[in-house]
Order: sequence, then C-alpha cells, then structure tokens
Amino acid sequence: MIFPPNAAAQTLDFEFAALAEAKNYRAALLRDFGPFLHGSVLEVGCGIGQISSELLKIPEIHRLLSIEPDAAFCAQLHSRLPNHELLQGTVADLNSDSSWNAILSINVLEHIERDVEELSTYHRLLRSSKGALCLFVPARPELHAPIDSDFGHFRRYTRPELTRKLRDAGFTIAKLRYYNFVGYLLWWLNFCVLEKRSFNVAAVRLFDRAIFPLTHGFETHICSPPIGQSLMAVAFAQTSLDLR
Repeated sequence: MIFPPNAAAQTLDFEFAALAEAKNYRAALLRDFGPFLHGSVLEVGCGIGQISSELLKIPEIHRLLSIEPDAAFCAQLHSRLPNHELLQGTVADLNSDSSWNAILSINVLEHIERDVEELSTYHRLLRSSKGALCLFVPARPELHAPIDSDFGHFRRYTRPELTRKLRDAGFTIAKLRYYNFVGYLLWWLNFCVLEKRSFNVAAVRLFDRAIFPLTHGFETHICSPPIGQSLMAVAFAQTSLDLR
C-alpha cells in the first residue's frame, strides 16, 4: 500500500480506528469471501492486522502470509500477532515460484498506480492452483473526495472498468457486484458535500450496529444495488472451460 506524506499517520488515526468499530462490516466481508479462502492464502496490504486476526480463525486456511510495505504498520501488527507470518514489502518481493490458493485484497488496489500490473502479478501467483482472487475496492469516481487523496487513492472503480482490468490481467470473473448502497449516500454527503477529512468513529459504530446488518441482508438476499460505496469481486486464474 503506497501513501503520500503523512497519510500513514492519518490512516492509523482515522481509517483503522473506524475499521476497528466496523465489526459487522468486517464479518460480512469475510463471510462473502469465506468459501474461497482455503489452503495457502496471501493477504495483500494487511495494514495493522485487523483482518489478519480474523483470517487466522478460519480453519480451512492452512497457511496465511500477510504482506504490508509500511514499516510502522508491520510493527503494530507484529506486536498484536507476534507469531503470525508477515512480510514487509509487496507481492513483487515474493518468490516467483510461489503458489497460492487464494489472494485477499481489501481496499488496496486503489493505492497502486499500475493496477493492471498488480493484478497480473496476482494472476501469476494463483495460476498453478487455479486459485481465487478476493478483491474489494472503493467504487464510483463521483465519490472521489479530498479524503481519498489524503489516503493516496489513485482512483475509485466502476464495474465496467474493474471487469476490463481483471480480464486484461487474465482472470475469469465469477462474481462482481456493487456493495453498500447506503454507504454510497453517506460517503457522498460527508466527504463530497461536507468535505470532511476524517471518520467519525461513533458514527461508524452506529452505522455498523444499527444500519449495515439490515441493508447488507437486503443486498445479499433480495436485490443487489445498482451502485455502491465499494465493489466486491471474486475472480479465478483459470479459463472459462476450467470453470465448467
């Protein structure tokens, strides 16, 4: 994950503090990705390990390697999970012969300028096992706000753009949908209209406990939203014939 000057400190203060309160949101993401997380799993851009600690509880994951380029984040993760396998660096630092059953990338790809090259590297790491990429990214360019720039986001994705980039990298897409319609509206109001530059942790807690479980249940079981705050994708490093 690549940040501009001072962005790492802002992320620790605001993004990670808010994520710590988003317990239902985090659990829902792992439920949605759970069927594809097994065997050897690579977590890209693990931050301070808030997702890592949950992944370690999944019995189907036999090996979990977390990668994070920021030294301060790695130090915090190591202090929280001292026995966890952690690499300070990027996927480019992995052995070229390494193979993984799944790669998990949550709110990372938007930080990488050459995102198709990054996706192509994921494809190479998954190819021999025909593994799954579990990808979650910010959506909708019209939501790009000052706080996105603060966090070093190069872009917010549309569904057609992400579809094209995954296919250009060699992936076959199994699932790709917008995620969190209410979050779209709240992000637009708070960060585009009001131009706030930080998260309100109490507001995140309220949304996570009172609103998100209902809206996520509706989106999951009744109707996928036409737009959303984020995009969720599952894509395989295999051909359409392999999926039959």
